[in-house]
Amino acid sequence: MEQLTQLMKDCRSYRRFNEKRQITEAELEELAGLARYAGSARNAQPLRFLLVTSAEYRDRLFPLLGWAGYLTDWKGPEPGERPTAYIVCLADRGITGDPAFDLGIASQNILLAATARGLGGCRIASFSRAKVQELFGLAENLDPILVIALGEPAEEVVIERSSDPSDIKYWRDGSGVHHVPKLGIEDLIGGRF
Repeated sequence: MEQLTQLMKDCRSYRRFNEKRQITEAELEELAGLARYAGSARNAQPLRFLLVTSAEYRDRLFPLLGWAGYLTDWKGPEPGERPTAYIVCLADRGITGDPAFDLGIASQNILLAATARGLGGCRIASFSRAKVQELFGLAENLDPILVIALGEPAEEVVIERSSDPSDIKYWRDGSGVHHVPKLGIEDLIGGRF
């Protein structure tokens, strides 16, 4: 249990990476493959995945992504700090059902597995869906719903205690350390019966 707890604590959203550490297609396939073991509402399995490791497609995908809503003056990682791979999560709209349940669990499986391998990532939901669809020539039934940026972390992310539900904005200090306020368990439990 201790190892699992530590893995969950270490699994943070990283937005700056060491580009010298390239993620291979085989590593990416292994991470995406672990999403198959996630629960799926009605076992419908509506998710599909695009694996992006080539420099050409990484460079074409990068400007279509929004990186950190609370860091309004930051437009994303600089060259040398960009992801070395992406997993684009797609909803197959030919399969009925809302993929949100599946997406949360599957993406967490991917990020936990990445963390266990010394990698890190960030879920990105702010992107141009139409442009991503066009970039990869996706069939009409495949709707891009999430991009997971992956790489070896090149930043420190620390959790800070917040007892104010309105104090949730992450921020960076002068040294580039990324601070993430989290509510305490006593703030989350609504009752005991």
